[in-house]
Amino acid sequence: MSTGATDHANRDPIFTQSLYPFKTSAESSPQHNPQMSEIAHSQSAGPIAGGTALKKTPNASADGQKTGSPVKTRSLDYILRSGLAGGLAGCAAKTVVAPLDRVKILFQASNPQFAKYTGSWAGLAAAIRDIKRHEGTRGLFKGHSATLLRIFPYAAIKFLAYEQIRAIVIPSHDKETAFRRLISGSMAGITSVFFTYPLELVRVRLAFETKQSSRSSLRDICRQIYNEHVMPPSTGAAATPKPPSSTVAAAETVSSAVNSAVPRSGLANFYRGFAPTILGMLPYAGMSFLTHDTIGDWLRDPSVAQYTTLPDSQVTPSNKTSRRPQLTAAAELFSGAIAGLVSQTSSYPLEVIRRRMQVGGAVGDGSRFGIIETGRKIWLERGFRGFWVGLTIGYMKVVPMAATAFFVYERLKWALSI
Repeated sequence: MSTGATDHANRDPIFTQSLYPFKTSAESSPQHNPQMSEIAHSQSAGPIAGGTALKKTPNASADGQKTGSPVKTRSLDYILRSGLAGGLAGCAAKTVVAPLDRVKILFQASNPQFAKYTGSWAGLAAAIRDIKRHEGTRGLFKGHSATLLRIFPYAAIKFLAYEQIRAIVIPSHDKETAFRRLISGSMAGITSVFFTYPLELVRVRLAFETKQSSRSSLRDICRQIYNEHVMPPSTGAAATPKPPSSTVAAAETVSSAVNSAVPRSGLANFYRGFAPTILGMLPYAGMSFLTHDTIGDWLRDPSVAQYTTLPDSQVTPSNKTSRRPQLTAAAELFSGAIAGLVSQTSSYPLEVIRRRMQVGGAVGDGSRFGIIETGRKIWLERGFRGFWVGLTIGYMKVVPMAATAFFVYERLKWALSI
């Protein structure tokens, strides 16, 4: 015997839906629809920090260890892979531009033997010929061993720090702004400089040395820097007596206290020019990563993607994880070159000041000048143009260097599935 409601439900499907709102024909079946589950899973997946949504492939396991699962940004595996890719990219880039780097340092630091070559393209070629004639081809790579010793950890720390800091500062695609990219790059640059600056100072000293009779080894340069006894900058108070006053007395007391606190030798000498390096790294690394990522986004736009991206590059070679497409070699080199051009221009005056501070113990009376004193000295010697000495060589060096570094790094990331 059936009830009236049951009989009516058998005749009227609308009544059935209102009477049993949670029961559908699909749910009454014990089988699960995998296609609908896959659609729901893909809709719930959010973008990663870099703005690329990762779609889990059907053969991925639950624990994420088998093929098809993306490497987590915070995992040790990801850190080691990104560090290796960054270190190798930095070494490749520095090797390409090593001769230009040697000449640029000689120009920036106002080496007396090469001052006559500054200011023209012919002078650049003449300087290279002079070095090759007196020191041989190896002279163009002088200091390169120290460069590679420094650049591998420097580039490794810079790129892996950028990936980690970016994941924190830009947790999702909707928070990806130019300012956040700039901050991520700047912080990554500062982190790498802090750990590798002493090696940079040694490299500059080796490149600055032009003695033909004897060549200093890496150990000799380190010993020389360590044993240098620098003199604090003279204030001129002794040469120009002034009537005593409480303000002058207080200023002299503070000045003497600061000078007595500054180490005259030892490990502190390996951080000469560190302050302008940090100031210069803020725009340099920040603008470099910001420009590269921004131009990369433009080149991946659907309107030009067929000309600037590699086909089937959204899938990494070692697993089937979806990621943003790889740029062609020409497009990747172009984005890296523009990044180097912009970053070099924005930070070059501070780089000139840094070089002069770094070689302060190798020339003159060994006085230690701060950023303001060094900048004033450059202004008195050459005026405004003094802050841009060697910029042409800087472009010739940084543009191919940045292009090579970003190209190698992006290709190694793709090969290492990160």
